[in-house]
Amino acid sequence: MDLGIRGKTAIVCASSKGLGRGCATALAEAGCDLVVNGRRADILATTASDIRNRYGVKVIEVPGDVSDPAIQKALIEAAPQADILVNNNGGPPRRDFGELDREKILAGLTQNLVTPVELVQALLPGMAERGFGRIVNITSLSVYVPIAGLDLSSGARAGLTSLLAGVARTVAHRNVTINNMLPGKLDTDRLKGVMGAEETDAQRIARLTADIPAKRLGTPEEFGQICAFLCSVHAGYITGQNIPVDGGSYISAF
Repeated sequence: MDLGIRGKTAIVCASSKGLGRGCATALAEAGCDLVVNGRRADILATTASDIRNRYGVKVIEVPGDVSDPAIQKALIEAAPQADILVNNNGGPPRRDFGELDREKILAGLTQNLVTPVELVQALLPGMAERGFGRIVNITSLSVYVPIAGLDLSSGARAGLTSLLAGVARTVAHRNVTINNMLPGKLDTDRLKGVMGAEETDAQRIARLTADIPAKRLGTPEEFGQICAFLCSVHAGYITGQNIPVDGGSYISAF
C-alpha cells in the first residue's frame, strides 16, 4: 500500500534501536526523509547509514538525550517544518514506589511527559498551518494495565495521554492527528533486561509469552509498520486514540 507520505519529513525520537528504529525504518520505506536521534552517537550513525543505504532517503542524525533542551532545539532546527513527529523516550527504571523521591519523580515526568509535550508545542502550529501533520506518541500498555515498579513511567505516560487527548480534537479539522501506541511485550533490549540470572534465552521467551494470546513477542518491525500507517494519508480520520500493540494481552471488549 502506498501510504501517501513520500517526500514528507519525520522526526523520530530515540530511534537508534528498538521501537524507535522500527518506526524510522518503516517511515523511510514509505519514502519519508528522517531526523533520527539516540544517546549513543555510534549506534545512531550505524542506524542512519543502514536506512540511507536501504531506502535512499535523507537522514539527519541528532545524537543526545531528547530530554535535553539543547537536543530538542537541534531536532527542531534540523526539520522546522516536519510533517511527522514520533515521540519516544526511555522510561524511568523499575523501582519500588517507596524508593521514589522528588528528584526521581521530576526526572521521570520530564522524560515521558514534559519532553514530548514540548516537541508537540514546537511543531503543531506549523502542521496545522500547512494542513497536514501526524504525531504518534509511543507510550506503554502500562497506561491501561498497571505494572508494579513502573508506577512513575505509567503515571507520566498516562498524563501525556490525557494532556494531548483534548489537544488532538482542536487540530483534527486541519488534518493533524495525534495518536498513542501502547507497546506490550516486544522483543527489544529493554525487555531483555528482565532476564533472570539463571535463565536461558529460550526460557525467558517462554516465560514472557506464556500469558500473551499471540504466544510470541512482537517485533520492532511490525510495530513500525503500524506507526507508519498512523502517519499515512489514509489515517486522517483516526485521532486521539490509544492503540495497544500487545498480541491481545490487554483484555477488553470495548
